[in-house]
Amino acid sequence: MKLTSYFGGDILKNKVREYRKQNKMTQQELADAVHVSSRTIISLEQGKYNPSIMLAYKIALLFGTTIEEIYCLEENKKLEDDSSED
Repeated sequence: MKLTSYFGGDILKNKVREYRKQNKMTQQELADAVHVSSRTIISLEQGKYNPSIMLAYKIALLFGTTIEEIYCLEENKKLEDDSSED
């Protein structure tokens, strides 16, 4: 099953909320750290917004992980591959 955002694009599963909570940060603190609005962070966590590569990189760096890990790229690729076989 392929998930689609409100804007028609594919939803990227991510672990932003999980990493933020592990680091005891509020959405506003994360937003301030990566220079975006708290609304952007809320949308990311809800899967309504896919970040630019630079924003994804900033978030991964902040949490000491990789873009691949925080945005579940292997899992997202598998979901995309599976849905294209339908």
